[in-house]
Amino acid sequence: MISLADIESAAARIAGKVIRTPMLANPGLSRLTGAEIWLKLDNMQVTGAFKERGAANRLALLTDAERGCGVIAMSAGNHAQAVARHASLLGIAATIVMPKFTPSTKVTRTAAWGATVVLHGETLAEAAAHAQALAHARSLVFVHPYDDVAIIAGQGTLALEMLQDAPDLDALIIPTGGGGLLAGCLVAASALKPGIAVYGAEVETYAAMAQRLTGDTVSVGGATVAEGIAVRDIGETAFELLNRRVAGVLLAPERAIEEAIGLLIEAAKTVAEGAGAVGLAGLLTHPARFRGRRVGIAITGGNIDTRILSNVLLRDLLRDGRLLRLHLQIPDRPGVLADIAGKIGGSGGNIIEVSHQRLFAASSVQAAELEVMVEARDKPHANAIVEALQETYTVRRV
Repeated sequence: MISLADIESAAARIAGKVIRTPMLANPGLSRLTGAEIWLKLDNMQVTGAFKERGAANRLALLTDAERGCGVIAMSAGNHAQAVARHASLLGIAATIVMPKFTPSTKVTRTAAWGATVVLHGETLAEAAAHAQALAHARSLVFVHPYDDVAIIAGQGTLALEMLQDAPDLDALIIPTGGGGLLAGCLVAASALKPGIAVYGAEVETYAAMAQRLTGDTVSVGGATVAEGIAVRDIGETAFELLNRRVAGVLLAPERAIEEAIGLLIEAAKTVAEGAGAVGLAGLLTHPARFRGRRVGIAITGGNIDTRILSNVLLRDLLRDGRLLRLHLQIPDRPGVLADIAGKIGGSGGNIIEVSHQRLFAASSVQAAELEVMVEARDKPHANAIVEALQETYTVRRV
């Protein structure tokens, strides 16, 4: 259905319209994982995600009559922005249907490209059904986010660039939702370097591709920071390309995705959304499979809501022990707060928040409860701070 020649034609077609993003080795992540890690930073596209590749290729192939009709797409954000941007560049009217849960930053950015945004449905499946209905009613061209050969060929240009820049890779890890990117990358990589292992990566609660490939009934659902790949339906074209050819699909828990977001900020100085970081999360969850190998990981998007990013980083600091939340039972007498502050400061900790409750929570009128948020260097330093406090007070980490 799709060949390397189709992907190379797509690469020529979108050249100058889509950024050729960096492919960089990352020594920090390599030391941490025991693999030689290369990151493909497609979060540096103009709209912040790889979806521009497929959208640019698909819209460039529209006939004049189709351009006059206008286009419609459904997406949780990145495909929406990509279609909106490239439709704007070509002077094509675009309507984008997005689920109601879509982060506000993606809705705003999509509308900023001149598209008409329609918020409908609680899931991608419901948004897709509404978009198809609007396409039929208004004679619009439906631009599918992943089940379209032109989209798949465009997405495959990502692996083309990865192997052009790092030809000695042993494996690729590609975030996977509906399967279009994974399928395009598999076709390109297998043709350029037969024998290379190409893996998909999904969040555990939305493992639709993994379930389809093993013949299981698809069962997905729940909240996830990787909402961009939280899909129920797999593209049939993509599935045919992947079935029995892909090396496997790595499933990552929610916590690993949050950890990957934090690691990318600290080790690669790059911001990734949950769906964009799931490739690294997959490797962190299955490190033994890649130890000693040269691995290319696609960082596919960086459009994460700032509030969500802040919460992810704070949760990461709490897990690492660099942020301590301590609950203390203390006597209600002068000088106690100063003593506690002195012990924390003397241990090198930095107090960033204090909550002191005397009237309602304490067990006695002679006692009080104190909750302190403390910044530490690492887990051993955090333990030292707690031990210094426990010499005098009852301390509970929360």
